Amino acid sequence: MIVSRRRVAAGLLAAPALLTARPGFAAGRPVTVASLFGEDKPETMVWRRIAQTLERTAPGRFDLRIVGNAALGGEKEVAEGLRLGSVQASLSTISALSGWVPEGQILDLPFLFRDRGHLRRVLDGPLGAELKGRYEAQGFVVLGFINYGARHLLAKEPITTPAAIRGKRIRVIQSPLHTELWSGLGAYPTPIPIPETYNALKTGVVDCMDLTKSAFVGFRLHEVVPWLIETGHIWASGVIMVSAAFWKGLSADDRTALAAAAAEGTAYFDELIIADEAASMAKAASEGGKVAQAEDRPAWEAGARKVWTTFATKLGGLDRIEAIARSA
Repeated sequence: MIVSRRRVAAGLLAAPALLTARPGFAAGRPVTVASLFGEDKPETMVWRRIAQTLERTAPGRFDLRIVGNAALGGEKEVAEGLRLGSVQASLSTISALSGWVPEGQILDLPFLFRDRGHLRRVLDGPLGAELKGRYEAQGFVVLGFINYGARHLLAKEPITTPAAIRGKRIRVIQSPLHTELWSGLGAYPTPIPIPETYNALKTGVVDCMDLTKSAFVGFRLHEVVPWLIETGHIWASGVIMVSAAFWKGLSADDRTALAAAAAEGTAYFDELIIADEAASMAKAASEGGKVAQAEDRPAWEAGARKVWTTFATKLGGLDRIEAIARSA
């Protein structure tokens, strides 16, 4: 963790040359916003939209300084920055926050949600409110839940069945649940930060990984693992979040304005992701990317269901998980 914090601090020292804001944006409270991607991806575009909204609803009160292209590190490093107060705002996958809030892993259970609508309805209910409280207790104020899209398997060859994944070295998120999922299917999980995955795949440190369609192209992974196998095993939930220390320092009016802008941004992000998935896969196809359908889906689901049983005691019990799966 010390190394990670030093890397965040080093990134912040270099940040002034990277911080960007809209021309004419009125001076206000500085807000360092970390994004993993550049200007053309939803992860950055949503913050531009939030900044525009605040220009209209809270003129002169916020100065969003967006640091893109993972210049402040990967998700874990940025999360540490939020807890330290050196970063004020960011997006994050639920998976990356599991070390602080393991209960959030319920959203990562494979094959739990039927589609994005099912996930949204669950998060709009009691579970979403419960998780927001848990995140805030760890230093993250969640202003909205977002959906990065379904995670699919990425590989150098069409690995379409669970049998074909056995013995493969797979990059995983630094999350116990993801490690359990792939080890249970016979693969060898290797936690690697997302900015390092391109080189790890290119050099053969790992053979494959899983990710969303948008990030598949956002990180140029189609150049080194051209096959995307449509497993759709996990809906990649995420959050729009700010540092709890930063949030507590805001006036009531500023909190209201920022929360409203983030709520609008949440809906906008989901729209952007759907459009970006289509554009990303078209780009991948034009540059040699290939798509295969997962085969023997019952076998994938049976292997993944073992994760439900393993994590049930940590996530409120198997009955609760089953109830979420059956919910309308």
